[in-house]
Amino acid sequence: MVDYKLEIVVLPVSDVDRAKEFYTRIGFREDVDFSGPEGFRVVHFTPPGSAASIIVGSGVTDAAPGSAEGVHLVVDDIVAAHDDLVARGVAVSEVFHDAGGVFHHAGTTARVAGPHPQRQSYGSFLSFEDPDGNAFVLQEVTSRQPGRVSHVVYESVAEVEQALRDAATAHGVYEKELGHHDDDWPSWYAAHMARSAGLDA
Repeated sequence: MVDYKLEIVVLPVSDVDRAKEFYTRIGFREDVDFSGPEGFRVVHFTPPGSAASIIVGSGVTDAAPGSAEGVHLVVDDIVAAHDDLVARGVAVSEVFHDAGGVFHHAGTTARVAGPHPQRQSYGSFLSFEDPDGNAFVLQEVTSRQPGRVSHVVYESVAEVEQALRDAATAHGVYEKELGHHDDDWPSWYAAHMARSAGLDA
């Protein structure tokens, strides 16, 4: 089977420099700022922790500035994300959940104030817009549905190190229960680290 990995979302903007300032301010990493002939410009950003990126620019889309809707960013703590964006000067909605409890409706229909009562994974949201009105939704995901995660990505060497230390501690307990040295410890480590990251091992 061919992998189809979401790589880039192109956002239509009217003022590239204003958009660049906004996305830099909210902590997106600037990867490329390329200018070409006849006003062509591509500015590439990657949100923290994301494998997919966004592009703003001039001459990159015919869509009307501000017409993008429902671009979802996933966070593991919706309240912390709300406070972080506010501290960065972004006008954000209050945290909300949907009356139906499955996904949010369009616009503000069926919004209920506050996080999901049980803080159910996938169930809490907030929204904000960039300076052109491109609409984003933040969704809190704390655990993935079975089969949803097909690979593990560590964001830093420190994260890999911590995952290895956690696996070593857990493996020590396993070896005590086993009563002898586990010669197949690499397989055990791999399976443990995958499960800890939410991957079906």
